[in-house]
Amino acid sequence: MTHRKLTRMGAALVVPALLFAAACGSEDSSDSDNGGKAAAVTKVTGAFGKEPKFDVPDDAKASDEPVVKVLSEGDGAKVGKGDQVRLDFAGKTMKDDQDLGSTWAAQAAGGGGRQGAGAVHQQLMGKVGEPNQSLPPDVLDSVEGHTVGSRLLVEGTAGALVGESLNPESGIKKNDGLVWVIDVAGAGKVDPKAELKGESAEPRDGMPEIEIPAGKAAKITIPDGADAPKELEEQVLIKGKGAEVEAGQGLVAQYTGYAWEDGKKFDASWDNAGAATFQIGTGSVVEGWDKALVGKKVGDRVLLVIPPDLGYGKSKGHELEKKTLVFVVDILGTV
Repeated sequence: MTHRKLTRMGAALVVPALLFAAACGSEDSSDSDNGGKAAAVTKVTGAFGKEPKFDVPDDAKASDEPVVKVLSEGDGAKVGKGDQVRLDFAGKTMKDDQDLGSTWAAQAAGGGGRQGAGAVHQQLMGKVGEPNQSLPPDVLDSVEGHTVGSRLLVEGTAGALVGESLNPESGIKKNDGLVWVIDVAGAGKVDPKAELKGESAEPRDGMPEIEIPAGKAAKITIPDGADAPKELEEQVLIKGKGAEVEAGQGLVAQYTGYAWEDGKKFDASWDNAGAATFQIGTGSVVEGWDKALVGKKVGDRVLLVIPPDLGYGKSKGHELEKKTLVFVVDILGTV
């Protein structure tokens, strides 16, 4: 099992038009950053963090080269190649306003996150320079070199932005114009080999025992003959000194997961690509993580025992549907 199976991304974040094949704030204000080449033709209104509105002139013609325009500039860190990013996005076809996916649409449909005033919602987690199921590579990678807090317009023909990965079943042709607005909500470098240092407390009575070898997945030993807890159990084994984890942030973690019932490991970041990043507190991961890890601190090592109803109990047919999940989570940072 890969760490992606820990996530519960809302369906609305997957491009509904099947645009590419599986193989693969304010009014407009600043000039195009395309070195004086083609200019954007789509007008966008709306502030950073709010769902944008698109206005495409009837006679507009999309550029056959990607166009990236800064609509509003943030004052955060500059995004570099290989950075983990947290984004809001909305995409449309320029001619007939066909939906190409939106994180705001997922929120409006109740597809993840808390609702109401001040609500946080599921955003796109991705890595600059790597494929993503929700945005074409040229669109995702357009955030490189821009700052956190920026709103960008990305525009061009499907041929320019999607290229050979364009799915013919989408009904979109290579000369059709496409446009996205992207809000860069967070970004940071993630060291896949990062690990916590510090003296770890002993798990309290009734909790699983753990061993943490350097650079490897934790070994978790379930208490002999003990029944699995019916409620969420948690214990901080190493107390970090970093900032509190907030709902909506991307949580950077090394983790290992075992099933209580059979004592077998089912997942570990160390067995995959190393430290992983998940959006926390928005329904993007199993509920036990959201409940336990929001409010913890960067630098914490947390031992979790998650009953099925806060794990995969609602995922009918999932291999862990009836399992109690035991995790050791090292919180390395946030994005």
